[in-house]
Amino acid sequence: MSSLVQSVDWLAIAPPTLAAVVGLVVLVADLFVDDARKALLGWVSVAGLAASALLLLPLVDGDRSTFCLTDDADVCSYTADRFTLVIQFLVLGGALLAALLSVTTLKDSRKELPEGEFWFLLLSSAAGAALLPASRDLATLVVALEVASLPAFALVGIRQGDKRSSEAALKFFLSSVTATAVSLLGISFVYATTGTLYLTQVADRVQHVDGQLQTLAQTGVVLTLVGFAFKTAAVPFHFWVPDTYVGAPLPIAAYLSVVGKAVGFSGLILVTVVAFPSYADAWGPALAALAALTMTVGNVGALRQQATRAYSAVRLLAWSSVGQAGYLLVPIAAAAWSDDPEHSIGSTVAYALMYAAVNLGAFAVAALVGRTKTLNRITDYRGLYATNPVAALVLAFFLLCLAGLPPGIIGLFAKVTVFSAAVDAGLGWLAVVMAVNVVIALFYYLQWTALLFRAPEGEPEKHRLPAPLTAAIALTAVLGVALSGAPQLVLRFTDAGLF
Repeated sequence: MSSLVQSVDWLAIAPPTLAAVVGLVVLVADLFVDDARKALLGWVSVAGLAASALLLLPLVDGDRSTFCLTDDADVCSYTADRFTLVIQFLVLGGALLAALLSVTTLKDSRKELPEGEFWFLLLSSAAGAALLPASRDLATLVVALEVASLPAFALVGIRQGDKRSSEAALKFFLSSVTATAVSLLGISFVYATTGTLYLTQVADRVQHVDGQLQTLAQTGVVLTLVGFAFKTAAVPFHFWVPDTYVGAPLPIAAYLSVVGKAVGFSGLILVTVVAFPSYADAWGPALAALAALTMTVGNVGALRQQATRAYSAVRLLAWSSVGQAGYLLVPIAAAAWSDDPEHSIGSTVAYALMYAAVNLGAFAVAALVGRTKTLNRITDYRGLYATNPVAALVLAFFLLCLAGLPPGIIGLFAKVTVFSAAVDAGLGWLAVVMAVNVVIALFYYLQWTALLFRAPEGEPEKHRLPAPLTAAIALTAVLGVALSGAPQLVLRFTDAGLF
């Protein structure tokens, strides 16, 4: 292969590579570390993810590419551009916060969760997720997607002897495998008609496909997009989300809600805007319809959870995440009609960053409550302010951000950005659907927020804050407050460089 590719740019591929290497180190070290010192594996993993994120800094100065064709240096398999770095920051930052939550969870559940395997799987999944936004050919894209997904199946079902966890892993596995099979079939059709897997070459050649192969090319485009729609948990491919989130260890549910979404959406952006821009008249309306359906089903599903008094906080967050996925789809759909598709993609990435910070923060507070209330029902949050005022105020802030209400300015700003992307693209009807869904979501977010400040039933139970959990809550709270003070920084940071 040395005659086909240029030399490897090790700095460009350093962030995902370091995460993978640390994962292997942790797996081998697990064989030699005694049980009393297994906690060290967690801190090594946290340090590895932090170091991987720091390795993004030297890449900020300019675009770097590697694994390029020798006869065309502009056609590469791996590109570290602005879009890549922002998504990698989101992925590695999200994995780092999930790792901080996991340190406490593993300490409390050491008999149920094998530590070495847990950290290896988390780091492997994070490495795949960090590789995906840099992928610029369809083969690398699918490989990165599977490296991110396969360890996640095992993480969902890793709790020993828990039938609910095993059932959740099976549902997640079957839906994801189906999505991958559909994507691979679509990619094979695209390759058969264009003769290439590189995204930029596909974009050029798919416009000039021989008439006899036109139907095959169109089918390939549709199947590829359907496969990625599964990964984003868009309706009707969302059925695995609630049970998976509830059955998984809570830090893994938090990880899937943020990193799993980042993987799906970055892949969807690459195949639509970069590989298939000439089919915008097909994928644009399809994604707009999916966005409307996804946000409506997600928010109505979250609203229906309140029919029972004992509904789970994690299940509510799961349905909420489906609704949020609908908002994230809006700017991608808008890119099909926009004169400035880069700005539309920037709106999706900006919303994803806001959602990542506040959703991980909400899961961190849920992890705190779950230490004493194993069922983690919404009713368990009643009177949280009386027992832990800081945690209650922080959770209230996160919920208001998700609802798009002050003082959660960053949530309001992100929703306005997505809303304006729809209006600018002439999708007024989608903007109206989004506005209706924001109002629906207000009801369950505000009801949960009000519950935090009501008088507790019975004797208040104090919640002890372990250091890793404190760090996760503090980091997300500081990020949310800072961005609410200067929301324009998000758009400046996410000025995507895809074109």
